[in-house]
Amino acid sequence: MEKFGKSQPVKRVEDLRFLTGRGRFVDDIAPRGALCAYFLRSPVAHGVITALDVDTARAAPGVHLVLTLAELEAAGIDVAMTAVTQQNRDGTPGAAPERPMLARDRVRFVGEAIAAIIAETPEQARDAAELVALEIDDLPVKLDLAPGGPAIHPEAPDNRAFDWGLGDEAATQAAFDAAERVVSLDVVDNRVMVSALEPRGCFAEWDGQRLHLCYGGQGVWGVKAQLAEKFGLEPEQVRVTTPDVGGGFGMKAFAYPEYFVVAHAARALGRPVRWIADRSESMLADNGARDLVTRAELAFDGDNRITAYRVHTRCNLGAYNSQFGQMIQTMLFSRVLTGVYDIRTVWMRVEGIYTNTTQVDAYRGAGRPEAIYVLERVMDRAARELGVDPLELRRRNFIPADAFPYQSATGETYDVGDFNRVLDRAVERADLAGFPARRAADAARGLLRGLGASYYIESILGDPSEGAKVEFCEDGSVNLYVGTQSNGQGHETVYARFLSDQTGIPADRIRVVQGDSDRIAQGGGTGGSRSVTTQSNATLATVGKMVEAFVPYLAEKMGVEPEAVTFDDETFRAPGSNVTPTFLEAAEMARADGRADLLVHEARATLPGRSYPNGAHLAEVVVDPETGTVRVDRYTVADDFGNLINPMLAEGQVHGGVVQGVGQALCERVVFDADGQLLTGSFMDYALPRAGDVPMIGFTPVPVPSTANPMGMKGCGEAGTVGALAAVANAVQDALWPRGVRQVDMPFTPQRVWDLLKDATATAA
Repeated sequence: MEKFGKSQPVKRVEDLRFLTGRGRFVDDIAPRGALCAYFLRSPVAHGVITALDVDTARAAPGVHLVLTLAELEAAGIDVAMTAVTQQNRDGTPGAAPERPMLARDRVRFVGEAIAAIIAETPEQARDAAELVALEIDDLPVKLDLAPGGPAIHPEAPDNRAFDWGLGDEAATQAAFDAAERVVSLDVVDNRVMVSALEPRGCFAEWDGQRLHLCYGGQGVWGVKAQLAEKFGLEPEQVRVTTPDVGGGFGMKAFAYPEYFVVAHAARALGRPVRWIADRSESMLADNGARDLVTRAELAFDGDNRITAYRVHTRCNLGAYNSQFGQMIQTMLFSRVLTGVYDIRTVWMRVEGIYTNTTQVDAYRGAGRPEAIYVLERVMDRAARELGVDPLELRRRNFIPADAFPYQSATGETYDVGDFNRVLDRAVERADLAGFPARRAADAARGLLRGLGASYYIESILGDPSEGAKVEFCEDGSVNLYVGTQSNGQGHETVYARFLSDQTGIPADRIRVVQGDSDRIAQGGGTGGSRSVTTQSNATLATVGKMVEAFVPYLAEKMGVEPEAVTFDDETFRAPGSNVTPTFLEAAEMARADGRADLLVHEARATLPGRSYPNGAHLAEVVVDPETGTVRVDRYTVADDFGNLINPMLAEGQVHGGVVQGVGQALCERVVFDADGQLLTGSFMDYALPRAGDVPMIGFTPVPVPSTANPMGMKGCGEAGTVGALAAVANAVQDALWPRGVRQVDMPFTPQRVWDLLKDATATAA
């Protein structure tokens, strides 16, 4: 067997369970007889609560408990939600206004939870909520991303949460002053909803000594720590579990107010309490994503090489800081600020703005799609204004393959890369030589065809450390305990197969155990494309300990010195001995000899550095100018993911990521009216992409093995989205440019595209 896996496609073992309706999601496994929680939410975007009378609701049929913030505080709970803040350019901390678990005196977005009703059935809880006497005096609403406007928090003058900077502002200005050419572009990154297949939900149990919270999330340990802290419990008094999860995409990585309220209700009543959001509730209360405007500027010398890059972003945080909201468009955006280009002088300024909308936080890519979208859009505009081929401009500014390891202007150390080779493969697979003929054929039919390119790079994020534990069970099976959390990516398949490749243990004998803070003491969860890289690194370390532990034991059995025993990924061997046990056979021998110490092995491992997946996306779109309809006709991706552990799963991740990017580009957009009411509050109004909206997606791996981990791999989970946004947007711009359209912004709905063409025609006339 090969040392770091066979890199062969393997069908997902978990799919049989999912496709036959045997998945175990939160609402499937809630305890029988659990009470049901319902949250009364604000019907207005901004206002002062002048009356909140819950007495009638408390007396309603089936109701066991009604909670407001006052009851939570009376129970001694720390009601302030946890959030990271960023430092301002002047060194002061960013704003940290309280976000209470339930509204305190004032509401700041439609959907903010005000009270929780716990009843025997969901219907009784909902009916009781109608009996709450709630009065709110409206306040002016803030929705735009300019500083100023109606004040939301006294801690944030002008509604500015932070004013953050990175780079050398003076040197950047000097480079722009000396530039031969300067290109600028305003870029709008539209707000989207994270429409996971399974809505958020949880249930909680309290036995008088220990609290158990089960929720659909992306890791159990952060929520466990916060529950213990907020409730004044010892860590060993809290257990958090996560079963199957129907999609997370970053949105489920956080602790939300509902989890704490449900947990308190279970403690107060001594009975299990469950809550599952319906789709409309999710659209109101789940964290949103993207929602930023950016002014991007590139300075060029006479040879069309970039001498400086300047970015000024204003990003929407929503009404409060979410857990990592202030980090997304600052630290995470900056990780790939300069992309794959050799840009040595940069200045990045970001202003975070509070608005009377739902919070904004991480969504697939978390800052990296936003950064690459801005850069690749302005690179495309630069090519037009400089009069050069878009791909040639990119090639001219690529970091050379012999320049690695390369430290970017923002302090990232890219380990390896060969961007020209990857782009060459994409161009070949996309048949760009045939594009002029395809464009001419469409033009003959009155259609507009456009070609868009995007070259992305992204950084895997999250805790670089992870642990793994292997346990040999009495029935001959093996438990592999992992610190990550599958949200549908296929972890059960890839982890079992990887351990099998390293040990010879049949994959169908390996059971992956995840999502239980009692059984797994520590873990980093899923997010930032970290899971397979960090977990496989930990598994390798554990396998090393397994071999090390078994060698002296087996040497005695074989009658040889320990240094004579070897393991070749299938069996243990020693010269002169015909004893050649597999790992399972060795474990059976150890069990018979009472050697329990040989039946459980664990290790933690830390990656020496981050890996940087990268690749080229080439999209062709066809626009019908009569209707404004945009169709993605061809889509090609060439990705450098280093060594692939399972190509089939990697391709699936790319396909899913591209479709999410295409969805934002073509049809997804969250819309609020002037009063802050959500107008896209159902799938009748919020459009998700369907199968017919995307073509077959060509996927070509072009591996340049990473030096940042022993497997030589690079994370792939978010790459498709990171590259897709600009590829589609640049293709639409290319299609509309001959008609005089000079500024296009997502989403490219038929109405918007038709209006752009109409306005351009009117201007030309």
